[in-house]
Amino acid sequence: MAKLSFVVLSLIVAACSAFAPSSQMRSATTPVAFMPKAASAAGAAEQQSFFALNAGEDTYWEGEYPPSKVLGPLMSKMPSGMLGMVSLVFLGVCAYSCGQSFVLQQEPGALASGSWVKWYYVAGSFGGPLAWGTHVAAWIQRKNGM
Repeated sequence: MAKLSFVVLSLIVAACSAFAPSSQMRSATTPVAFMPKAASAAGAAEQQSFFALNAGEDTYWEGEYPPSKVLGPLMSKMPSGMLGMVSLVFLGVCAYSCGQSFVLQQEPGALASGSWVKWYYVAGSFGGPLAWGTHVAAWIQRKNGM
C-alpha cells in the first residue's frame, strides 16, 4: 500500500508542477547551452529575443484558422484530401477494434478472466483520437487552400 501511495503522490506532484508558472524568457545571467564563452552579453540577448520571436510566431495567428505550419513538417505538406483519408482509416481501425472487443466480451467468463482484452485491439482504439487530430489537420489544410 505504501508503494501505491508513493506512486499516486508522485503523479499528483508531477501534474501540479506541469502547471506551475514559469518564465518564457531567459535572463541575461542564465548560461545558454552550446554558446561560445567569448560571446558578448549583447549577442546572447539578441539570440534570446530571436528565439522568443520565433516561438511566438509558431503558436499565434489571427483569423478563423491557423496557418499550415502549425501542423509540423510532415502534415503541413500533405493535401487535405489525403489527411481526410488518413482520418477515415484511423476511424475505421478504431471502430473495428472496439467492435471486436465487444464481440470478445460476449464470450462466457471473458469479463471475469479478462481474456477479452487484446493488445492489438487496445492499440487500435487509439485510432479514435488520431482520427480526430487528422480530421482537424485536414480542415486546416482545406481552409489554407491545400
